[in-house]
Amino acid sequence: MSGSSEVPSTSDPKATDWDRALPFQLDALGVRGRLVRLGPALDAIIERHGYPLAVARPLAEAMTLCAALATSLKYDGIFTLQISGDGPIRLLVTDLTSDGALRGYAQFDSWKLAVALGGLSEAPEGYVPRLFGHGRLAFTVDQGQHTQRYQGVVPLEGGTLTDCAHTYFRQSEQLPTGIKIAARREERDGTGHWRAAALTVQQMPEFDAGRIDVDPEQREDDWRKAVILMASATDAEMLDPKLASAQLLLRLFHAERPRVFERRIFGARCRCSRERIDRVLRALKREELSDLRDTSGRVVVKCEFCSTEYAYDDRDLDRIYASAA
Repeated sequence: MSGSSEVPSTSDPKATDWDRALPFQLDALGVRGRLVRLGPALDAIIERHGYPLAVARPLAEAMTLCAALATSLKYDGIFTLQISGDGPIRLLVTDLTSDGALRGYAQFDSWKLAVALGGLSEAPEGYVPRLFGHGRLAFTVDQGQHTQRYQGVVPLEGGTLTDCAHTYFRQSEQLPTGIKIAARREERDGTGHWRAAALTVQQMPEFDAGRIDVDPEQREDDWRKAVILMASATDAEMLDPKLASAQLLLRLFHAERPRVFERRIFGARCRCSRERIDRVLRALKREELSDLRDTSGRVVVKCEFCSTEYAYDDRDLDRIYASAA
């Protein structure tokens, strides 16, 4: 990392820093981490779909987890988090490009969701088994057609997405990693607004941490301390718009003098385009498009991420298939 600095000891109430990831390092403990906080990006992505709260909250948490994991890697492409199961929420997908474009969507069965919730308006604590059922959590890094695609897959085990992520790290032989996630929706002026945050800590390799001479027992004690300090963060602190990210880190790890690094900025940006949809349609036989036609006879394709609709009349289709000849 570059551009590090110690967290200042004074608080700036104007230092709001949402839709950003703040990497940090605890040199005294041999630990690195990041604090991801999302706000306006979640509003732009989630509110346009009108999801029930029991679907919207898991999606908000998943997008925050995606951002936290993606920014811990060095990649040039797309990091995707996908949750699929046989429960009321069939599929949840979110991805983040290396240049900060974030998006996400969910597929669910309204009737099964109502039955599973049993009158509740939002997802209960430990909602994963009830809302997703049996399924899997997959992480994918795609850096283009000329590179090898990496994918990690684990079963959905645990009550929360945090539990499922911990299962991934345990089974994938990664460095010990701790994660804490919080998400909340508020009504202001008749409009819904989301805030979500993820705090991660990860034990660094001895050489990278400059702690080759530290004995294993001390190393384990230092790791345990970092996890305890991370877990002490409350949801209210993580989601407080008046508490800057750097100040939250100082509050949690004051004695360890956290060093912070350059922030990563996110934005709600979909990658769909008419050119992309043209390529999708071109790969299909023209007679296979009948199910996509609306009452006026046009072929209509809707992007599940951003809800943008792309309409094609017969002249448009002539153009597409002529270019494929």
